[in-house]
Amino acid sequence: MTKEQVVLKIASHPRYLSIVRAVAVLAAEHCGLHYQAVEDVKHAIDEACSNVIKYAYRGDPDRQIVLCFMGSPESFEVTIEDDGIKTRPENLKERSLDEVKVGGLGLHIIRKAFDTVKYDESKEDGNRLVLVRNMIEEE
Repeated sequence: MTKEQVVLKIASHPRYLSIVRAVAVLAAEHCGLHYQAVEDVKHAIDEACSNVIKYAYRGDPDRQIVLCFMGSPESFEVTIEDDGIKTRPENLKERSLDEVKVGGLGLHIIRKAFDTVKYDESKEDGNRLVLVRNMIEEE
């Protein structure tokens, strides 16, 4: 069976994150994820797009974020692309879950929802984040 694909292009304004969340939920449900997995995926994708807006685009609301949702019986995959400031994966830091403060939990949220979190460094301008959730445990 081939992968089904949905592509969403949004402006980098926070008001469009509700659309991203809605499409993420529908795509994850259509792919067969169960309720808690759908919620985890929705929050992770929202976090990743928020980070694009905040860090790659430095709050510029007039840029573009492209999301590609792909589903197959084996996996649910989300690719998030921007043409903003290049992220260096080696510079990303997770803070300790024991440290009580606001923010800094984005990587924890994303890694909880997806089995594979990979920055595709072959993209010359901007960033391409590839998130994969294996479907095996969903059965």
